[in-house]
Amino acid sequence: MLTLLWIIAVALIVAGIYVIVARRELIFGIVLIVLGFLVGPGGISIFG
Repeated sequence: MLTLLWIIAVALIVAGIYVIVARRELIFGIVLIVLGFLVGPGGISIFG
């Protein structure tokens, strides 16, 4: 489960950075990055 949380968190953060840089949508990118930090095992896990 820990590995799955890391993969999801990294994917959300990378997607957030992509949205900010490539698509110029700052708010949506920030939301994705914050969700990535919340889902990650070091943050507040939404799964437990």
